[in-house]
Amino acid sequence: MSRKKETLTLSVPPGIKEQLEAIALRLGITWGKSPSISGLLVAIAQQQVELGEPFTLSTVQVQSLTKAAKFLHDEGEIEAAQIVLVLLLDKGNLEPPMRQELLKQVSQTTEAWRIRLNQLIDAHQPFKLFYQSNKDQVSEYTARSAKIRLYDKRLYLEIWCDDAEPREIPELAHNRCFRLDKIVNLLPVSETWRESIDYIKVHLQFFKGLARNYEAKEDEDVENEMVGDVRHVVKQVSNLFWLFRDVRRYGKDCEIILPESVRKKFREELKEMCDRYQLEIRN
Repeated sequence: MSRKKETLTLSVPPGIKEQLEAIALRLGITWGKSPSISGLLVAIAQQQVELGEPFTLSTVQVQSLTKAAKFLHDEGEIEAAQIVLVLLLDKGNLEPPMRQELLKQVSQTTEAWRIRLNQLIDAHQPFKLFYQSNKDQVSEYTARSAKIRLYDKRLYLEIWCDDAEPREIPELAHNRCFRLDKIVNLLPVSETWRESIDYIKVHLQFFKGLARNYEAKEDEDVENEMVGDVRHVVKQVSNLFWLFRDVRRYGKDCEIILPESVRKKFREELKEMCDRYQLEIRN
């Protein structure tokens, strides 16, 4: 059964209809091959498009961000430097010579995949991912949900796919994480889009100086409070590799509390590490 639609009649000055059609066409909101004004109004009402004056960087902001990008690059923060450069290219009112110079500094392959991935994600379009898993092998995955994340100063693609990873806990077995610079191709496919990749909540405790100086991560931490001398943090986690990497970095002043499956898996990795160095563990 088709959904009932309401009719809205608009009276606009001459030329406004053409301007609205131009905006709809620029945003890719069409009915068949023609721009759709009604679709544009729906997108505005549902807050799917931004309104108001386009955001642009001032001259002082451009100069400051250019210096920041150079500093990051010199410090070896290549991925962070490129993120700043992309912001400059997107939002800076740049003179042609400066724009050309910045374009030379941006990794075109990585940036092209980032732009294409954002288009697919925004459209809720499942896609086939072809990935250079090693020098001589290209692996295929069907992504039915995806998100671009910054891990350890580099952009990664996280996807949800049907194939389960046996080394992961069941709650995260369908998640995969990939480097953007190793993507070979992306092809849209006819599958059902999922609302998001999978997540679990992991409870951590921090002690001593780390409890006082812990820097919260807004995109991960859903709870963060001090109880006495101990900091309790609940993280929304999609990948145990990156979680365990942080926990090992924190050392003895961080403990995984819940869920037990994550705590057990981390204990297993610690035991394997001790076995590697011929260290005996007393139960």
